[in-house]
Amino acid sequence: MTSPAVTVSDRPAPPRPGAHRAAPKLRAARRRYSPGRPRRSVLLTLLTGLVVLYSLVPLVWLVISATKTQEGLSDSFGLWFDGDFALWDNITQTFTYDDGVFTRWLLNTLLYVGLGAGGATFLAVLGGYALAKFEFPGRRGVFAVVIGAVAVPGTALAVPTFLMFSKMGLTDTPWAVIVPSLISPFGLYLMWVFASEAIPAELLEAARIDGAGEVRTFFRVALPLLAPGIVTVLLFTMVATWNNYFLPLIMLKDPDWYPLTLGLNSWNQQAQTAGGEAVFNLVVTGSLITILPLIAAFLLLQKYWQSGLAAGSVKE
Repeated sequence: MTSPAVTVSDRPAPPRPGAHRAAPKLRAARRRYSPGRPRRSVLLTLLTGLVVLYSLVPLVWLVISATKTQEGLSDSFGLWFDGDFALWDNITQTFTYDDGVFTRWLLNTLLYVGLGAGGATFLAVLGGYALAKFEFPGRRGVFAVVIGAVAVPGTALAVPTFLMFSKMGLTDTPWAVIVPSLISPFGLYLMWVFASEAIPAELLEAARIDGAGEVRTFFRVALPLLAPGIVTVLLFTMVATWNNYFLPLIMLKDPDWYPLTLGLNSWNQQAQTAGGEAVFNLVVTGSLITILPLIAAFLLLQKYWQSGLAAGSVKE
């Protein structure tokens, strides 16, 4: 029997020179720069180190300066301790200076954050859930208004807000700070996007089929799923309200209603007035006390905050 003819196309192609060496190199490169072990960049590492240094140096200066006396602030190097460790004395003087007005400013700030940031988060959750899960006329218009409101800086609305509250007789009252803080366009947009991805429509339909009303469906089904987004919006609104300076500056005249930002600034400026006492050590110590609640909030809610920011970033 004659063997079948073998054509040129049926013959296996000869290996290319160096192919047996290229394959292990390719596998080694893939193994070296896998997602679990990303490629290292010296330039990126240096830039990251500069950003970390830029962020931590002011905090280190604040902690070190809070341990110095009024004279030590000017007589010693800013990034090193003075001979007298006066941190506890500074804390005591901060809370007792000027009849303990710092405590009043702290309580005012907690009031503004509790009602303003808490209310803004609640309204953002309600609005974001409704915009994400309900169809109604004008939905596209609401989306355009929200996006436009996010682009408008708060300082541009401060003067019109002051004129409006002045007509209503609400200036120099806590409501002049609380009511404008209830509006958070960015929080509304963030909850809108998060609710669209976090709550399956089938789950809401199953709850309605089981006889649950809209209010019960929201609080029993949707709200637990929105927890990461709620914490994220709460952190953003809390930081914005806690650090708010310009709005209380134009709305409030009575020092008894000052928040911490405005009160510490008044202490800082009293050295420039005739006969005013310089209390820069108390200003620095008060600033350190002011940021501690924010640091604690971020550390305690970090896992919810990170998961909320990453929601919707991966599409299944």
